[in-house]
Amino acid sequence: MYLKRKIDNYLVEWKNNPNHKPLIIKGARQIGKTESVLHFANKNYKNVIYINFALEKKYLSITDNGYDVNTVIKNITLVTPSIKFIENETIIIFDEIQDYPDIATTLKAFCIDKRFDVICSGSMLGINYKKIHSNSVGYKSDYEMYSMDFEEFLWAKNYNDEQINDILEHMIKTSPFSQTELSVYKSLFIDYCVLGGMPDVVRGYIETETFSGSLEVQEQIRLDYEEDVRKYAEGLDQTKIISVYRSIPAQLAKENKKFQYNIINKNARSREYTGCIEWLNDSGIVMQCYCLQYPELPLKGNVDTSKFKLYYSDTGLLVSALDDESSEDLRVNKNLGVYKGALFENFIAEAFMKQGLGLFYYKKDNSTLEEDFFVRTQEKLVPVEVKSNKNRSKSLAALINNKNYSDIKYGIKLGDFNIGYTNNIYTFPYFCAFAIKKYLKQLDDR
Repeated sequence: MYLKRKIDNYLVEWKNNPNHKPLIIKGARQIGKTESVLHFANKNYKNVIYINFALEKKYLSITDNGYDVNTVIKNITLVTPSIKFIENETIIIFDEIQDYPDIATTLKAFCIDKRFDVICSGSMLGINYKKIHSNSVGYKSDYEMYSMDFEEFLWAKNYNDEQINDILEHMIKTSPFSQTELSVYKSLFIDYCVLGGMPDVVRGYIETETFSGSLEVQEQIRLDYEEDVRKYAEGLDQTKIISVYRSIPAQLAKENKKFQYNIINKNARSREYTGCIEWLNDSGIVMQCYCLQYPELPLKGNVDTSKFKLYYSDTGLLVSALDDESSEDLRVNKNLGVYKGALFENFIAEAFMKQGLGLFYYKKDNSTLEEDFFVRTQEKLVPVEVKSNKNRSKSLAALINNKNYSDIKYGIKLGDFNIGYTNNIYTFPYFCAFAIKKYLKQLDDR
């Protein structure tokens, strides 16, 4: 059972571009990279050559005596004589290239040669990407892939694009959902939060119409991530990296979700963890959200790198990492309990990241003024508040009404309520977060 993904259309457009370059697909383990690439390749090419450097060590020497196309294909056929290269009808898939980053040096030659299409992918490319990029700069294209987002989850549940686009239309027109719409989408959203977007987890849920087996798959993925730390985190304290990763649920359960090293160990100091958080972020296992120095544009040049929050890159994995009682309560009773705020905030961070939006927040020193996230339109800075209750949004109102914050004219509040607009605050149900980027494009016209 193949699950439709957003990369599907991208790959077709890539192939149809007469000037397309070799493609590198980055992303964490088990998000569906290989499955999507092979699905595309088998539908669009007469000849598919698939080489997995992690599983097939015999190919780890195919560039030993040269990086030109003829030498590489000669060495591949030397290892496996049955492989055939048919000009203009062949795609070569180099998978798990983090185990053989040297293959990236051949991309320039393949790009110039143009006889064969090439796609590279790997689960830990962020770690080795600087070397890979320097070896092929200007001669490749890049695609960042994530686990399934809520829109892809709706596709898996047989919702069509017309129905999904209707959600965006409701947002643009500030038109509340009917009670039926709201009830259905809220139920689907909670299921998605519990499951996350790992294709194997979603596929099991679709096929059985239950959560049976989902926790076991999620726990195995988390164990695989920790095994990747032990395998690929060279030159760093691997135990500390794993300790950071395991501490995130407890970090997010706090009222102040800023990452604190003393949650890991009361005597821990930031200098002892140099490189650990960067490794997790580069690998795609976690997402890092930086604190703004001041709530104004630009965003990237306005951060305090010493203050940040960490989220799991897949909310379903966060749910599976909770204590056994909370995880079971979520699956059986849909009771979010003490982790409600953490889960919803992680989901919003995940939704923003998957849309290519950066992750930024603000906490004013010696003040209660703080905001969960910030996004931007072409002209304005937009604070975003994630509400797990019905309390007033004091910080959001303060940011909008303070003339010192000239880049802010309105805000967005996401929570367990319908669409609305009051006092320059747009309110949306949580599940609308997947469409925020498209929604922001039309805000400057208001």
